[in-house]
Amino acid sequence: MLRLNKKILKPCGNVSFSPSVLSADFSCLKKSLHFADKYADWLHVDIMDGHFVPNLSFGPHIVKCVKKASKLPIDVHLMVSYPEDFIIPFYEAGAGLITLHYESKSGTCKYIKKIRSLGAQVGLSIKPNTPVSKIAKYLKLIDLLLIMTVEPGFGGQKFMVNQIPKIRQAREMINESGRKIWLQVDGGINPQTATKSVGAGADSLVMGNAFFSSSNPSKLIRSIKKTFS
Repeated sequence: MLRLNKKILKPCGNVSFSPSVLSADFSCLKKSLHFADKYADWLHVDIMDGHFVPNLSFGPHIVKCVKKASKLPIDVHLMVSYPEDFIIPFYEAGAGLITLHYESKSGTCKYIKKIRSLGAQVGLSIKPNTPVSKIAKYLKLIDLLLIMTVEPGFGGQKFMVNQIPKIRQAREMINESGRKIWLQVDGGINPQTATKSVGAGADSLVMGNAFFSSSNPSKLIRSIKKTFS
């Protein structure tokens, strides 16, 4: 599994699910995360600074609360302009994997090395308008590549179908690298778009509204996993 108290997540050929905490009910967080604990693989926490994206979300204290409310490992997605201000606080709060954006201010290699030096795993994300070829040189340094299928900053957006070719290209690049790297997709994921994403090569799916607004989230996860088993 993803690192949490020294646990490590490794790609194993199965599709993993990561509910986005941004869509959880914070008035009863533990109850809201109950089905995630039972059926998901790890939790995805979006961190927004109001500059890199036009929205604000969570501080390290919320990650600590999520860690107390759930037994699942935590992936922190830094949608921020200056990652160096966020890496250590969120690692100390409980993040086992920290995902940076290629489009953040200069220093991608430096940030990757910093995360690795702490003992956490590293993810790298790109926005819809960024060619996947831009991150080819980083594949030897990361554990997860995140393809955004919406413009980052808000939950509940519609899946951008024009990102499917990028997912395919990313899968080809990962396969050619010979490394075991998760290919994650985030944005508008539901049973239909999950099928399209996995068909294009994704093996990790971030689900927000589709999961937390479902009347039967366990059935939702089981049905999708059954499709790819």
